[in-house]
Amino acid sequence: MTLLDEHYWLSKALSGNIPAHIGIIMDGNGRWAQKRGLPRHEGHRAGVESIRRCLPALLNIGVRYCTLFVFSTENWKRPKDEVDFLMKLVADYAEMDRADLIRNGIRVVPIGRWERLPFPVVQALSKVAADTRDGKNLTLFLAVNYGGRQEIFDAAVRLCRKVEAGEKRLDDLTLDDFASCLYTEGIPDPDLIIRTSGEKRISNFFLWQAAYSEFVFTDVLWPDFGPKDLYMAVVEFSGRIRRFGGTGEKTKG
Repeated sequence: MTLLDEHYWLSKALSGNIPAHIGIIMDGNGRWAQKRGLPRHEGHRAGVESIRRCLPALLNIGVRYCTLFVFSTENWKRPKDEVDFLMKLVADYAEMDRADLIRNGIRVVPIGRWERLPFPVVQALSKVAADTRDGKNLTLFLAVNYGGRQEIFDAAVRLCRKVEAGEKRLDDLTLDDFASCLYTEGIPDPDLIIRTSGEKRISNFFLWQAAYSEFVFTDVLWPDFGPKDLYMAVVEFSGRIRRFGGTGEKTKG
């Protein structure tokens, strides 16, 4: 990729509808490493560099919210040494990149059952969330120990407790009441969800929020994904007609 290519796709992205919220399923780290004869953990390490490359690109086009699917509730099935490395990688990212995140006005919010993670990870995520809370340019959700089904279950339990406490009446409940109990309370649903590595499935990500999201699937492995790929996905999104159950009049993302 040349700088000219990147600038071209940036200009194309800026000329269209910018999604307010982008979700990214960062897939392909292990395959990236295996193709190069490297241990899987080197693919995960390279994947962090892709995050660092893409955050300025998100700022460039004015995306307000981005959710990165970092570690799923199903990822605990992986070998222990890989899980341990991923946990350390999350904690290291939260600690090492905190100053850059603050400087760029990026607010970090962990979502999922992240408070059940090992203490050093919880501590690092809590600190980066507290230290970046005044960021106004981009809110970055880190979905860690996250699962869409688990989120819906947790929301149902939370709503039941509100009914039990007399805060809500069962007969008066609305979809908005339920949505307010999700991890993403008060945040717009993702307009665009990108999945890398050629897989074409949702993998338990944002099962509620993705009801009307546009999807872009790319064969690019996550460690190879960069600003141009992000801009191209936004350009593709801009060309979609979002009907939302209506007649097809083009609406802004």
